[in-house]
Amino acid sequence: MSENEIKYVLRVYALIINERQEILLSDEYQLDMKMVKFPGGGMEYGEGTIDCLQREAMEEFGQSLANIRHFYTTDYYQPALFFKDHQLVSIYYLADFSEKIRFRVSRKPFDIPEMKNGQQSFRWAPLSEIGEEDLTFPVDRKVIRLLIDQYYSQK
Repeated sequence: MSENEIKYVLRVYALIINERQEILLSDEYQLDMKMVKFPGGGMEYGEGTIDCLQREAMEEFGQSLANIRHFYTTDYYQPALFFKDHQLVSIYYLADFSEKIRFRVSRKPFDIPEMKNGQQSFRWAPLSEIGEEDLTFPVDRKVIRLLIDQYYSQK
């Protein structure tokens, strides 16, 4: 990488909390590994962050999001795990579904037919029971800690 070349990976995620104070998680098998993360994904060239979030919602859920509000953007250096010499910037939004959920949601982790790249399932996890160790990636772990701290400090 040349001295003047800067490479970033931009990721946008939805933090969706239901009326039972459960957060929606995405259990995925990608890159030959199991990962637990928030729904969302990589921003494409020419997209804004909300456009990216809505595209990801349509791809993953088949439905759009509403009441989207910024929660957190990575505020420290985080190297990208899957891209050499790249910096990861992750943006998280609190959001709701624009209508009743029409996709399958499980209570069981990795409720997929087989561990094959591209497989994904969704599940609700109680905020009162989830911890950093339940998520795979470092920024997601920070975000769940911030979310729980903020959520329970408002009670």
